[in-house]
Amino acid sequence: MTEKDTSPPATDSMTMAGLNLIQQALTIYDRDLRLAVCNARFQAMFDLPSHLVTAGANFDDTIRFLAQRGDYGDVGDLEEFVRGRVEIARAFEPHYMERTRANGRTISVEGTPLPEGGWVTVYTDITRTKRQEALLKSRSDELSDRLSGYSEELTATNRKLEATITALEEAKRRLMASEARMRLTTEMMPAHIAHVGPDGFYTYSNRRLSSIMPGSEALIVGKTVKEALGADDFAVIEDQLNAAFSGKASVFEFTHATSSRRIRAAFTPDEQTGGVYILSMDITEEAQTRAALQQTRRREVAAQMTSGLAHDFSNLLTIILGMQSKLRRMDLSTDAKELVAATVAAAQRGGGLLNQIADMTGERAHSPIPVDMGVFLSDLEPLARSILPQGVSFHVKNTLSRGQFLMDPGMLQDSLLNLVLNARDACAPVGHISVSAREIQDTWVELAVHDSGGGFSETALNRAFEPFYTTKGDDGSGLGLVMVYDMTVVAGGRVQLGNVAGGACVTLRLPLRRVTTKEEPSLILLLEDNAEIRIALRDMLRDEGHAVIEASSVAEARALQAELPQISALVSDIVLEGEETGLDLVRGMGDSGCPVVMMTSLPNDDPRHVAARKIAPVLRKPVTVEQLRALLGRKDDGQ
Repeated sequence: MTEKDTSPPATDSMTMAGLNLIQQALTIYDRDLRLAVCNARFQAMFDLPSHLVTAGANFDDTIRFLAQRGDYGDVGDLEEFVRGRVEIARAFEPHYMERTRANGRTISVEGTPLPEGGWVTVYTDITRTKRQEALLKSRSDELSDRLSGYSEELTATNRKLEATITALEEAKRRLMASEARMRLTTEMMPAHIAHVGPDGFYTYSNRRLSSIMPGSEALIVGKTVKEALGADDFAVIEDQLNAAFSGKASVFEFTHATSSRRIRAAFTPDEQTGGVYILSMDITEEAQTRAALQQTRRREVAAQMTSGLAHDFSNLLTIILGMQSKLRRMDLSTDAKELVAATVAAAQRGGGLLNQIADMTGERAHSPIPVDMGVFLSDLEPLARSILPQGVSFHVKNTLSRGQFLMDPGMLQDSLLNLVLNARDACAPVGHISVSAREIQDTWVELAVHDSGGGFSETALNRAFEPFYTTKGDDGSGLGLVMVYDMTVVAGGRVQLGNVAGGACVTLRLPLRRVTTKEEPSLILLLEDNAEIRIALRDMLRDEGHAVIEASSVAEARALQAELPQISALVSDIVLEGEETGLDLVRGMGDSGCPVVMMTSLPNDDPRHVAARKIAPVLRKPVTVEQLRALLGRKDDGQ
């Protein structure tokens, strides 16, 4: 692995080695009350089993274990005691306490909350200090001569403890800063970045999985890959994942079954832990463009190969038709006239084939324009009915959302009419044909042509897209489905054939590209006291097309509001620099009509959080672009 790959694990190992050397026990629990980090002293101090000091261990399991052992004395109802401790922990408030354990040892407990939820706790054994205090109180007269020595020892111990705590605080600060930078970086990347341990459980993940693979959860740490992706998608990547666990890196592409999006994944073995680093990107548009380009190149090659042959063949057909024209003017027998007529018909059919080949291999380009699919399908219906016999019914079912889509209407109409003609031949003289249109996971526009005929044979399913293959005998050219395939792939789509109950179905999937009227960018006042979080939120809002001005205190915000009356929305944290909060700013705005979105990491029962919910929508940090988009009323154009 490169130096870039190994530096973070090496830094983590050095940090953990340093934490294991201090005399205090240390734990870091995340916002879901699961153990993230602990040093070796934590297990030794509380004599805990291994599963309670493993990353992901539940806080309530640890409290229950200690209470059952008697560390908290007589707690009465065990489960009620555990619930009470969990509720206190979820408040994430700074705290300091001292308690005597069942073994007679006295410890101090100091907890500090983390910016994104969770907390860091330091446990110190102060038994000796407490004994010295008690001894000094009970025997102050008798031990006056020894008081000075103990005082000096206590002072020295306190100095060492203070130095240790200072070092621990610095280590904690650096750890939090490093984690914040890493998370901010990974959250801003348009890719899913994760690490899976050798047991198959996620140990780290940014929150991009749901945007790369719609329908997936965003918070997956502590889950297995199979749980996060689902059984069907896990089966697609299982072999590559097992190979990565065995030390073999891989880069591959697959289609996400739930959303139909094309995904490129990179699995890199973690040689130190036996786990796997995972990078996943949505390459749907790239794959669509690549398929269209490949088909265009095939057409160019085919055009080069056939143009000369078609020219010579066309000349031969012209000569044949000319000779047959002369023969027609001669006094021939009836049998001879029939042969002349058959020869002319065959030559004319050959000319028709040349025209179809020219359509397939010519320079007709895919030219998408904004198309109202409702109007397009309404116009298609009378055209289709005009080519169907009276005994064949026709129906269009359109469930596409309103609005315009980028399509090549000429190519699409030719494809659908060609499929309707094939369906007519399959089910005539009596039958039913339908065309349905729907959206697939905001990725595809799906158009399906169903008929009530006998369906495709196994051979037809395998060979339908081969040029000149036909099941119609002399009545078919074998180029209809080939042209449909060509026009669909040039557009970046795909064609699927299949049999359904009562007939056959041909499905066209074309890239879903909506056409929307761009809104004028709004000017948003962003109020956040943390510079890194403010930068991330600013970039999210700018990517959505908004103009953004920033402030870190209520005083700055009021000054900006006075100078810029065109501010159209406010996005503010509750807790800010200075004594005033975001609540004070919003209350001072009165009934201005300016949309307000509040943000916080405070617990739900905090009075400031409760008050904020009464005056504006409140988002829990970390905030996503989808949440901001929904509350600020901007729409994604799907491009």
